[in-house]
Amino acid sequence: MANFVYLVGDEEQRICMVVDPAWDIPGIVEFIDREEMELTGALITHYHPDHVGGEILGHRIAGLSELLAIRAVKVHVNEVECEGLKQLTGLSESDLRRHRGGDVVTVGGVKIELLHTPGHTPGSQCFLVDSALVSGDTLFIGGCGRVDLPGGDSTQMYYSLTRVLSNLPDNTVLFPGHDYAPKPTSTIGEEKRQNQCLRMQSLEDWMSLMGEV
Repeated sequence: MANFVYLVGDEEQRICMVVDPAWDIPGIVEFIDREEMELTGALITHYHPDHVGGEILGHRIAGLSELLAIRAVKVHVNEVECEGLKQLTGLSESDLRRHRGGDVVTVGGVKIELLHTPGHTPGSQCFLVDSALVSGDTLFIGGCGRVDLPGGDSTQMYYSLTRVLSNLPDNTVLFPGHDYAPKPTSTIGEEKRQNQCLRMQSLEDWMSLMGEV
């Protein structure tokens, strides 16, 4: 599925959090150790198995449960996703830190603003760090996340894209959740010019694009 896994951290204090740890947990931990960083938490964009681990289409994906067996860190997730995340991964409530949109998580001197962007899932969230946005499956380069999976909502996605992400400064660098484009990053300004998902002028136009009118 060509997932991206990101580290967000304070280079001076050598501490970091990992975004959506899945698939190759030993490789992620080995990279953190090789960089001589301390892992202090996990940031979850949404609770689908390819981002957090669990069963999908009869296959087991390594994820949070394997990570916490190695490093007992707290998992930061939108409150709407908590029950589904626990059911999918087997984590307990004590493993989680529940959040709402607008919350700020700090890693050393680095502030991470949590933007609630429902649509792909009810509790999808993006992480804004200075002029960088880790967007999970809300916004891709040239597209956006699916809304036809359980919990998806076309109307919520429209407002997340047009009233939340489109309002970010044009120079905000976009780090999507999947490698679906010829390049790994973009900017909000570039996406507003080229991505039709950010160019819809009305909810009616958006629903027509989604095939729901």
